[in-house]
Amino acid sequence: MVVPILLLLAISFVAYKVAPRESKEHALVHGAGQIGLGAAVALFGVDYFTSFYYATGELMSALHPYGMQHYAFVPVVVIFVANFVFGALYMYSLGVFNEGGGSFTAAMRYLGPSLSLVVAVVLIQDYVFTIVVSTLSGADQLLSISNAANIDWVWHFAIGAVLVGITWFVTIRGRGESAQLVFTFLAIFIMLTVVMFAGLVIAQNAHYSPAPTVITQQPPTSVATALYHMLTASMKGLVALSGLEAMSNGLQFLIEDDASFVKWGRKHLSRLNRLWNFYSGKAGIGRVVQTSFLFYGGLTTLALTIFSLSFNVFDGTSGRSLVGNLAFIGFSFIPQGEIVFWAYQILAVILLSFASMTAYQDLQSMAWRNVAIGEIPEVVVYRNPSGTFTRPVTAAAIAAIVVQFLVQGRTTLAVPYYGVGVFLPIMAMSLAIRKHIQTSFTGSKRFWGMAASTFSAALAAFIFVGQIVGKWEEGGWVVLISLTVLVLMAHAILVSPLGYRNAKSIHRIIRDKSRVQGPMGNIVEWQSLRTQEYRYNLLANISRFWELFGVRRPLRYEPPAPAGDYEEIMHVEEKGARTLLDQYLDTQAEPEAHLGGKPIETADPDTHE
Repeated sequence: MVVPILLLLAISFVAYKVAPRESKEHALVHGAGQIGLGAAVALFGVDYFTSFYYATGELMSALHPYGMQHYAFVPVVVIFVANFVFGALYMYSLGVFNEGGGSFTAAMRYLGPSLSLVVAVVLIQDYVFTIVVSTLSGADQLLSISNAANIDWVWHFAIGAVLVGITWFVTIRGRGESAQLVFTFLAIFIMLTVVMFAGLVIAQNAHYSPAPTVITQQPPTSVATALYHMLTASMKGLVALSGLEAMSNGLQFLIEDDASFVKWGRKHLSRLNRLWNFYSGKAGIGRVVQTSFLFYGGLTTLALTIFSLSFNVFDGTSGRSLVGNLAFIGFSFIPQGEIVFWAYQILAVILLSFASMTAYQDLQSMAWRNVAIGEIPEVVVYRNPSGTFTRPVTAAAIAAIVVQFLVQGRTTLAVPYYGVGVFLPIMAMSLAIRKHIQTSFTGSKRFWGMAASTFSAALAAFIFVGQIVGKWEEGGWVVLISLTVLVLMAHAILVSPLGYRNAKSIHRIIRDKSRVQGPMGNIVEWQSLRTQEYRYNLLANISRFWELFGVRRPLRYEPPAPAGDYEEIMHVEEKGARTLLDQYLDTQAEPEAHLGGKPIETADPDTHE
């Protein structure tokens, strides 16, 4: 018992020591709630990294019941290609949209307010279901440890709700504390996983006996049926790419500084300055996080697939998950390795719950923007002294618990909604980047750039449809209804009185309540004004439509303040320069009051009429 306990203590100590910590001086220099590389990896990567626990299991579960598990390498290739293409897309996008905003900003600039609005509401649904699925998955893992997976649904719901409450509490404590805690557990996960893989290699060399083969479904009798199962397997392995959008959207929460390895590289390897420039500043920190998306998903899925086939274990084998089975084998070569195995399973519960942290962070960056443009009531905006938007986090936690109750604590009923919506924003980002390249480059750069972005958009569209088709029997078709309802609801809120924003309210929401200054504040002011222009045009068109039937209703509001050009907005960065919205508000200011009221204007005495 001494060996496994010493191993766990040593790994936990190292993880704790390397975890990032936020100091008061750090907050004073960069601002409260601004985080560096280590914290960004934890908060914006935890959802993606913890897909290790379930993505490959879901993939294999779509194949092995039909005896098709040996074809799993085809979905693995699809997953690798998708991860690489979308990772490269978002890494490139940070150079274009280096103040953040994700596909919402990209769509607003190049594709118009209508699609941007769709992106905003789809992402909110996706993040709420990220919280639902991650916490219910944690509850499932916790119950399966004690072989209580088939217990009454109330317990699944209760444990899931408790996990939502815990992650909510950790999030509102501030990004510094959240990042330190999540990073510590991620580091433990990485080190224990390396030990597990080493044990699996030892088991292979020792000719560990594989589990008996069990085929529970009729093997496919046609090529079309086989391809459908392959599509389902590919789509089930692609469930955690929301971190790409979260990192791009949450760029506003990163410090404007180089990571330590970039500073070291500039000093000692100056000949690689192009590389250090690529990874410099807050956009560089975001790119470091997104670099892992290029390879992590493909490599871990490949490794787990190889070991799954080698030992013939899958989700459900011996009552364990795929990773649970591999952990049981891998840690068995450590004396009293069952202790490490149980620790690894408990770690899965914790990390799967913490996967909702990524959603909480991006919900914060989306919510205050949606308030500014007129999609969410202004009361939602509140930023505490530690820099956290607590009310959107609280609202998301409540919504997640309600959804958990509606699906009766069953993860499988929530899964069809999870991971589907994110591919629509990825497609929007691809189309926006395509438009950017079309208008900014010439020659071969323009040709290859447009070809790459077009391929990315087509791949995102294929996966978006494939996610729905692949999960059709599980309720994927309902996603079409829910997305349609969300889009219509978003437009209904926008054209209602709740969606009205004038120049003063936009300025108050962004600069005073959200406490966002600089280029990011300028961008959201521009987005808000553009959305209000869109709202005004929608109302005008509705009025014209009813006039066709003899119903005439004059518009209640004056035309909104002009949004101006995006490039002009972005160049108002000089110290002391006033934004275009500030300048507009100056022209609308009331004249200074005088005793006796406004002075009477008289004509020039030399003027003859």
